[in-house]
Amino acid sequence: KVMKEIIENFKNIVSNKYACFDGRAGQKEFWFFFLVLAVVNVILNILTQILPILGILAAIWSLGLLVPTLAVTARRLHDTGKSGWLQLLCLIPIIGSIIVLVLCIPAGDAAENQYGAPQA
Repeated sequence: KVMKEIIENFKNIVSNKYACFDGRAGQKEFWFFFLVLAVVNVILNILTQILPILGILAAIWSLGLLVPTLAVTARRLHDTGKSGWLQLLCLIPIIGSIIVLVLCIPAGDAAENQYGAPQA
């Protein structure tokens, strides 16, 4: 049941919210999306070590999911009352990504904020 929910969440983000930077994304939506990304990335990295030509597939996967990754992260930051532009901190090597990750951890605002109502 949980696996189905994780996959449905991923499909929803990729198909319905591909470039949606407006609104809010709850913890569950954000972390389920990143769980799928991490698992597939690990599998692709292992396969690329075995068969280097699959690096092309890994590159296509990464490029294809760049926009929805930025979008869901922006919505997650919105959920905590922060600007999605804080993702620019990721341009600072290593520490920037850690900072953005830490900003995405807290629970979202319980009430409506400047980015909209909390996700149901």
